Amino acid sequence: MNTALNPKSVRIFDTTLRDGEQSPGASLTSTEKLEIARALARLGVDVIEAGFPAASPDDAAGVRQIAEQVGNSAMGDGEISRRVPIICGLARANKNDVDAAWNAVRYASHPRIHTFIATSPIHMRYKLRMDPEEVVERVRDIVSYARSLCEDIEFSPEDAGRSEPEFLYLVLSEAIKAGATTLNIPDTVGYTTPDEFYKLISGIIANTPGIENAIVSVHCHNDLGLATANTLAGLRAGARQAEVTVNGIGERAGNTSLEEVVMALHTRRAMFGLTTGIDTTQIIRASRLVSTYTGIPVQPNKAVVGANAFAHEAGIHQDGMLKHQETYEIMRPETVGLSRSKLVLGKHSGRHALRVQLEELGIQLTQAELDQAFERYKELADKKKVITEADLQALLGAQTNKGEEYYSLQGLQVSCGTMGMPTATVRLRGPDGELHTHAAVGTGPVHATYCAIDAIVGVPNTLLEFNVHAVTEGIDALGEVTVRLQANDNQLPERASPQNGRTHVRTFGGYGADTDIIVAAAKAYLVALNKLLAVSNVARTKGEVVA
Repeated sequence: MNTALNPKSVRIFDTTLRDGEQSPGASLTSTEKLEIARALARLGVDVIEAGFPAASPDDAAGVRQIAEQVGNSAMGDGEISRRVPIICGLARANKNDVDAAWNAVRYASHPRIHTFIATSPIHMRYKLRMDPEEVVERVRDIVSYARSLCEDIEFSPEDAGRSEPEFLYLVLSEAIKAGATTLNIPDTVGYTTPDEFYKLISGIIANTPGIENAIVSVHCHNDLGLATANTLAGLRAGARQAEVTVNGIGERAGNTSLEEVVMALHTRRAMFGLTTGIDTTQIIRASRLVSTYTGIPVQPNKAVVGANAFAHEAGIHQDGMLKHQETYEIMRPETVGLSRSKLVLGKHSGRHALRVQLEELGIQLTQAELDQAFERYKELADKKKVITEADLQALLGAQTNKGEEYYSLQGLQVSCGTMGMPTATVRLRGPDGELHTHAAVGTGPVHATYCAIDAIVGVPNTLLEFNVHAVTEGIDALGEVTVRLQANDNQLPERASPQNGRTHVRTFGGYGADTDIIVAAAKAYLVALNKLLAVSNVARTKGEVVA
């Protein structure tokens, strides 16, 4: 198999911005997508699947922006800084989708079109309503058409895990003849086991004519909790591209987790004999950025990036760690970019010190953005004696997660406890520049705050999720709040999944950080509401149906 790279090197294809964004509640603004794409480039991923351009004009514009701004410049340090990622767009097997994908990714130095069609009996019969012969003919036509536009073509037989192997060999060989350079084998519904998936990939490599001219890729879902295991099995069988998402986000139970695959190959290098181009010290930062922007918190016991991944509670473990670190720790926290919350800045540090520290974290800001960050930093420094790396990341996350601000928090006062009804008075600056003040009673301080905000903003919505946790230890720790909400009464146009065509109601995430947890909750709620308002206003401007 011609991998066009070191045969012991694995390409990392990140689909956080496409498959990952299909997670319920993971809607991202174009600004957020661009920041995540930049983080992925710093991380050193080989391919960024930036989206599904045919979904909407906004999606197409977002992919084009990433192609222009991330697909033409290198990020990171050392060897990784010389590598510009491939920018990929997804397309169903029809010319309109392929045209939309090409028109979005063509501005990148290394563009790729990724097209797919289902090949399992159940999908062909009930979803496509096509005979196998019709599917093969469609593959020939669409891959050939895509190749006439772009040299780098990826083809996926959807639901390959439940497809007939002999039919897969035929379809894949025809895709190669038509010009496909990467053949991706998806376990679309997370059905296979590692032994089965290993056998599937081995069979494809052994029995597909022309396979030596293509890279075999694997794309596994986590419905049975086997996504990472299946991906590693596929790599052992000879695949040389792994399709992953940061934090394993994605439809249903999610996708293969980038950090798990990369660190498994890194930690067990002697066993797999495979390497990646990933800068592992960027993993934690990318994880936190994705969690902040999507509003999907990382579970504490999540491998590699969870809060407990490097925590040792049991006494016997602590004793062993003190004697020798490798007794219970197979990875060093520093390897994935996890600091020990060392002091990085103090109350009297200036703008230059802040800029230098942010650059060390891989965060590049314009002068205007630095000025805003410095103001927030000084406010935080007045409340906290020491500022840690985690504090800085939370502070910047809160700043960049704002998006377009229709309403901003100008003041908040809360009265609560056991002696009376929880009451909140909120002051917001609205889109007209005027101040709006309202007081409300609730079942608790957060509820009262949200009721007061709702009375001012006037956008009916349902709060789906509310999460709060401390950024660092100590009573002066920053509190982080993430929320998810959706508009009521079908106020927004729905988005369709490229796989099944089903539409789902848009949901919006918000993130806030402050030493006062009620203030953090108010900020997070306003971020989510502002995102809802922004999408709603765009829909009205374009004449889309808004109930």
